[in-house]
Amino acid sequence: MIKDESRHDLYFLYSQMAKRRTILLFVLLFITFCLFILNISIGTSPIELKEIFQIIFTGKGQGHNVMIVRDIRVPMSLMALAVGACLGIGGCEIQTILRNPIASPFTLGITNAATFGAALGLILNTNVLNVSESIMVTTNAFVFALLASIAIYVFSSRPGAGKNTIILFGVALNFLFNALTMILQYVSDDEDLKSLVFWNMGSLLKSNWTKFLIVFAALIFCFIILYKNSWKLTAMTLDDTKAQSLGVNTQRIRRMVIILTSMLTAFAVSFVGTIGFVGIVAPHLARTLVGEDQRFFLPLSGLLGAIIVSSAFVISKLLIPGVILPIGLVTAIIGIPVFLTIIFRKMGVR
Repeated sequence: MIKDESRHDLYFLYSQMAKRRTILLFVLLFITFCLFILNISIGTSPIELKEIFQIIFTGKGQGHNVMIVRDIRVPMSLMALAVGACLGIGGCEIQTILRNPIASPFTLGITNAATFGAALGLILNTNVLNVSESIMVTTNAFVFALLASIAIYVFSSRPGAGKNTIILFGVALNFLFNALTMILQYVSDDEDLKSLVFWNMGSLLKSNWTKFLIVFAALIFCFIILYKNSWKLTAMTLDDTKAQSLGVNTQRIRRMVIILTSMLTAFAVSFVGTIGFVGIVAPHLARTLVGEDQRFFLPLSGLLGAIIVSSAFVISKLLIPGVILPIGLVTAIIGIPVFLTIIFRKMGVR
């Protein structure tokens, strides 16, 4: 009888906890939607909310507002959400498999690899896959991000490659691609250097429907696979021995996560440039709110990533009237204090 009562109490506590977390997810979804509409509204020519909904649902509006909303602002606003979710989920899972709260796809060298690819196109006019000039920089960035991902995957497949050695390998890739990019910067002229600096700051201004749909498709594909393995990923928060005792193939899961998070990061970075700190900040906030249970931690990290990038996009349009600041600058300003807080907490400083 006592055991039945205790089981009932545990079940009640668990159901209440799950209910609170579900409510939190819906609240964040509502905030995400509000930021999406706000981003459509704000611009060089403000558009009223009533007209925005009219254009979205009926396709009718004043003057050029229909074209501005449907062809420019909606794709940019959706891209902000998709890129933020990609970076949030990528950071969430990299931190899970490496058990390091300051790990992210950026610390593994994927972003610097993409920057080097972009620099090849912008400075040396090198076309890696011989594509059209309009997508040369994006393609170069994507290819080198994938090359870095493959290098990490191959390294992680070696016997004895643990979480610490993977991080060290990622740091080495970071330094390598950063050094190569600096060499290109040294030999570039002023105009090419300005273009690279602007790309490296991150921008959503060149977003369109095609780019958004590509990023969104990658996001949905990776999210479904990761969510199906949510209990295994939750077990990965334990040490490898305990996770293996629960039937989890830790090496296989680690390699799967590296591939999927690399794909998310490669698609996001190649289209919008470098947007830092989201992959660290979003998972940290999600972990504080719901813990390590991947059924909630994974979607919450994606939502918070989307909220951070979307909020940064709003701020980038409001700080200086008539000027849209590079979004990477805004996310860095937001992310640095949180990043330092994580470091001080790890040190035991309050």
